[in-house]
Amino acid sequence: MKIAVAEINLTALLHNIEVIRKLAPTSKILAMLKANAYGHGYLEIAEALTNVDAFGVARLEEATKLRTAGIQKSILLLEGFFDKTELLTIAEQQLETVLHTKQQVLDFINADLPRPVKVWLKLDTGMHRIGLPPSDFEFCYKALFQHKNVLGLMTLMTHMACADEQDNPLNQKQLSLFNKLAGDLPCEHSIANSATIMSIPAAHKDWIRPGIMMYGASAMSDSDAAEHDLKPVMTLKSSVIAVRDVKQGDSVGYGATWTASEDTQVAIVALGYGDGYPRNAENGTPVLINGTEYPLVGRVSMDMITINVGVNAQVNIGDEVILWGDGLAIERVARHAHSISYELLCGLTGRVKKQFSY
Repeated sequence: MKIAVAEINLTALLHNIEVIRKLAPTSKILAMLKANAYGHGYLEIAEALTNVDAFGVARLEEATKLRTAGIQKSILLLEGFFDKTELLTIAEQQLETVLHTKQQVLDFINADLPRPVKVWLKLDTGMHRIGLPPSDFEFCYKALFQHKNVLGLMTLMTHMACADEQDNPLNQKQLSLFNKLAGDLPCEHSIANSATIMSIPAAHKDWIRPGIMMYGASAMSDSDAAEHDLKPVMTLKSSVIAVRDVKQGDSVGYGATWTASEDTQVAIVALGYGDGYPRNAENGTPVLINGTEYPLVGRVSMDMITINVGVNAQVNIGDEVILWGDGLAIERVARHAHSISYELLCGLTGRVKKQFSY
């Protein structure tokens, strides 16, 4: 009996990379491994992705763990360094770093490094999260250009705020500002995250940065992954541990938030918010039992959920349950939980066992 297992299909991962390559055939791929590869297991994903050009992580610790495990591919720190003392490790581990503030640039050029470091200079073109404001760009670029601490050509990058909404006017505004600032400077360019890869070909540039689409979920607000030929890499499974008769008028679960409108049966599944399943998943959230879709009813508990399977449903203890993945798009589950696929994937806890296969 499988209890709280995330099956990771590496063949689906490689399929999704090929879909991405077809969308941006001339761009290099910086594959996102941050947040434990969106909950999929960073080391196993890194080892499988022999056909990408570099990896992106958010924390120095993530990068050093990859290096310690023997991963030699280029690794970019997407938020740069948090303290200038980290620069020595960045250089020694031959990592690459984003610089997104004037202070980071000053700390970098004043550092005594044992070897030069590849730099990605991030511009804020309208998201107003991290990135150099346009007023600081010229100073920072000139300070870094041909500096002894900079390895080779810099890469200029930005991040799109609304690319999941293809017709949002901010998309063109950001792209135009980036092109204006970058001009014909001798640099590589990177703009496109998953949504931008899927919706704005003019922003593909030298490097694309796929994240969620690589793992088989859609980055677009109005479509699911299957519409883009993306296959789910993770299928979250558990099993039925009890089947109960429920009479008309009986309530189920904490708070008695669901009451049976007729006699029925409910299947109890061994998985809950203690495993990372969203507690705010509402009545009607779909699950698959033996390939048939049924609705979740009642509140999600720490270790269990309850599913209305109807009368004479032929559901038994030990039957396989799919919470999302193969046959059940995670986007559907996320919508019922008033969330997004990113949060569901990243939110799985350590007691969910991962099983990797091709």
